[in-house]
Amino acid sequence: MIPTTYADWRRCIERDCGLPLTPAFIAARLADLRDPSSHHTQQFLRRYGPDHHARVIGWFEQAARDAA
Repeated sequence: MIPTTYADWRRCIERDCGLPLTPAFIAARLADLRDPSSHHTQQFLRRYGPDHHARVIGWFEQAARDAA
């Protein structure tokens, strides 16, 4: 299932995937997601589309604010 809310996304990342949303992890993912030449970003865009891509960037930005 593709998360549609910040809470669902955060639960998916932290609980289901077991990935702690540390500042370093968040910064690395944001850098990759914001790089249009990144292979991972291109795959993400093909699979989920630009709207979801923008949402995920926003969720990582919110997670960064929450971690501060």
